[in-house]
Amino acid sequence: MADGFASAADRAAFIAGLPKAELHLHIEGSLEPELMFALAQRNAVAIPFASVEEVRAAYAFSNLQDFLDIYYQGMGVLHTEQDFHDLTAAYLARAHADNVRHVEIFFDPQGHTTRGVAFATVIAGITRALDEARREYGLTSKLILCFLRHLSEADADATLDEALPFLGRIDGIGLDSSEVGHPPSKFARVFARARALGLKLVAHAGEEGPPAYVREALDLLHVDRIDHGNRSLEDPALVARLASEGMTLTVCPLSNLKLCVVGDMADHPLKIMLDAGLAATVNSDDPSYFGGYVGANYQAVADALDLSKAELLALARNSFTGSFLSDADKANHLVAIDAYA
Repeated sequence: MADGFASAADRAAFIAGLPKAELHLHIEGSLEPELMFALAQRNAVAIPFASVEEVRAAYAFSNLQDFLDIYYQGMGVLHTEQDFHDLTAAYLARAHADNVRHVEIFFDPQGHTTRGVAFATVIAGITRALDEARREYGLTSKLILCFLRHLSEADADATLDEALPFLGRIDGIGLDSSEVGHPPSKFARVFARARALGLKLVAHAGEEGPPAYVREALDLLHVDRIDHGNRSLEDPALVARLASEGMTLTVCPLSNLKLCVVGDMADHPLKIMLDAGLAATVNSDDPSYFGGYVGANYQAVADALDLSKAELLALARNSFTGSFLSDADKANHLVAIDAYA
């Protein structure tokens, strides 16, 4: 065992109690098969699965596009404010159980407005659940609107227009969906507009796309955080830059395994990232599809790489320092981690 743990059970208990923030979570990707069935019945939506087991079998994808196909199919059961509330509340209960103290949640309004679901309906349901979690659990949150990169920049710009009345509840802008063939540069103008509105900026880059996409996200989108970023390791100069700038990477181990970004968790680059001085964090991405929430992601990668107590503490600290919390709130969470250590 790595330094600081007497056994695997000892490490598991340490991970369970470790205060954490989650910075990379697609709320639509937390739609469990059971809730999908319940919402399909509630809304009289026909789905091409006869049982929960058939849904789970359909999750046997091996690349990003196959995953996205079923991801968007699953979205089709979400129609009402209550649906979005129930989806979000279910995720937040699981996050609380993993001792997550702060979450920064992505949502994909274009996946809903194109189906005739009003932007206001989506955000009302999500934010009602976020407010309830703050009252019930003390769980704080930020909300990040993601543009679907397989759609046009004009479509993203129109979505930002729709978001304007709700900017009091939206903290940032992100970029997700099919990466290859849709470089960050495609969205430079709408990201500049979002930045002028005072929104924080993040983008998926370097998951399936090349290191050049990470550079574009930095130099053309001027992001505050990189989502994934695994392929940055192919470019030593880029790694040195990310380390020197203290750029947070929101890494998603179980997602990387399920989408074959890594062939085996023992080959995951998280430890290499930490050794290179990168501000890596652990997150669950789309947990209902990838096999585990944030605690399971910590556990899987810690067991496979034999992470030490110091490395796990570094990951937890990075999750708060890389968040969009105020400096005072970050400091309070870091004090809690130090006390836990």
